[in-house]
Amino acid sequence: MKFSEIEKERWDELSPYLDTCLLPVTGLTGGESPHEATEKLEQLRDVLDLVEIPFKGRVVTYPACHYLSEAERAGTFLAGYVDKLRDAGFVYIIIATANPTLDMTLSGADLILQKDDNGEGLQPAFVSSQIRELWSGGSPL
Repeated sequence: MKFSEIEKERWDELSPYLDTCLLPVTGLTGGESPHEATEKLEQLRDVLDLVEIPFKGRVVTYPACHYLSEAERAGTFLAGYVDKLRDAGFVYIIIATANPTLDMTLSGADLILQKDDNGEGLQPAFVSSQIRELWSGGSPL
């Protein structure tokens, strides 16, 4: 469910069921041409579909973090966002990116869904099992 689909009056009622936040990260630098930016956004959309479609009743997708100045510090930069999302009441934080160069190790997220260096897509069965393991109390990372 997209953050914009949740009405203010219904949040208290829905929040116990929507305990997982999906934080999309594009990882643009600002130096991309329009077609390169479009391609990266399309790749991110494909990763998000692996979570948003099958887990619609439990996951809230937040606005994407599009620009990061240094790919190697992405995790550190995003850690503050992750902390604030936890303060907002989310139990689980999933970061999703199609950018294989971003180092997300310091983000503090419960699960990081990231394409590999070969640009290979994530497999639906793998993503589903990682999320289910996270919710069952396991540690998918």
